[in-house]
Amino acid sequence: MIYQTLGRTGLQVSQLGFGAMRLPMVGEGESAYVNRDLAIPLIHRAFELGVNYIDTAVFYCNRDSQRAVGEALKGWRDRIIVSTKNHYYDEDESAWWKNLEDSLERLQVEYIDIYNHHGISWQAYVEKVEPRVATWMQRAKAQGLIKHICTSFHDTNDGLMKLVDSGYPDVITLQYNMLDRQLEEGIAHAHAHGIGIVAMGPVAGGNLGATSEVLNTLIPNITRVPELALRFVLGNPHVSVALSGMSAIEQVEENAAVASDPTPLSEADQAAIDEHLTRMREMAKLYCSGCDYCQPCPAEVKISFIFQAYNLGRVYGLWDVARKHYRAIGTVPWLQGTRADACTACGACEEKCPQRLAIRAQLQEAHEALKDA
Repeated sequence: MIYQTLGRTGLQVSQLGFGAMRLPMVGEGESAYVNRDLAIPLIHRAFELGVNYIDTAVFYCNRDSQRAVGEALKGWRDRIIVSTKNHYYDEDESAWWKNLEDSLERLQVEYIDIYNHHGISWQAYVEKVEPRVATWMQRAKAQGLIKHICTSFHDTNDGLMKLVDSGYPDVITLQYNMLDRQLEEGIAHAHAHGIGIVAMGPVAGGNLGATSEVLNTLIPNITRVPELALRFVLGNPHVSVALSGMSAIEQVEENAAVASDPTPLSEADQAAIDEHLTRMREMAKLYCSGCDYCQPCPAEVKISFIFQAYNLGRVYGLWDVARKHYRAIGTVPWLQGTRADACTACGACEEKCPQRLAIRAQLQEAHEALKDA
């Protein structure tokens, strides 16, 4: 395993981190819980292979992830860097402290190495963290309950740059992968200012866990897209940890082998990826930029989401993922609306589209390509 310095924390961290959000589960719905018989050996195997960074949070795995991680830490605590998160931003200070105390109890630790504000934006930092929650964080650090004040982050590159310039966090955990490179400039800026970067979602939430005729042949000798995706993230010198949500021993061993390779990608490989991804992104823009000026649709068709899914197939070759996304429309709370076959061909969307796309025709094409056989 290769180790990196995690910014100004000085911690030596394995460049592969264990994301404990997708541990094997037992049961259904609200009664589901982590399968200890599978999850703990899984975590221990990662530790044995040199992984020394594990990340969890209050809500992960139906609120059971922290407890499972705590059980897995027995006998390993002095060698493992533990990261977890506090999602509270309102005004009741006791509620924030209750989250911290619960995490310490569930993880069975006396202190937390990397303690994160969970999922902030720049606006949340300005309005909630800086004037209020940061004081509680600093007090917890002074008491020795946490070692480093950190945050997970979901916002634009501009927001990331501002957060770095604030000098507040020691480590920032953020989304970064082959399909989502929008924060690259901010990542480099953070590294230059001594802030450690932990990249979550190296396989894009599973999107890069599928096969692709386009990506499978991009780099010689790399025939699996997940390996290519992990090597891409590890090849960024400004990233200290690639955080992977692993749910099978095979994934742990494959990822650990990649993270033990001192040259994840050659300069020529990296250049080939950059050129190819740039070309594919430009190709995707020809179809739809995702501006959503076409909305609202009278038939509630999720136009830009459908085109985004379609692009995963026709641009990146990720057809299985594209069809999975399409099937999800209208079936999950966060993706309400209708699929392309609900289009009434009224044309209202095309009148508002700044790119003058033939949206009605493209929706028909997308439906034919993405619908279940």
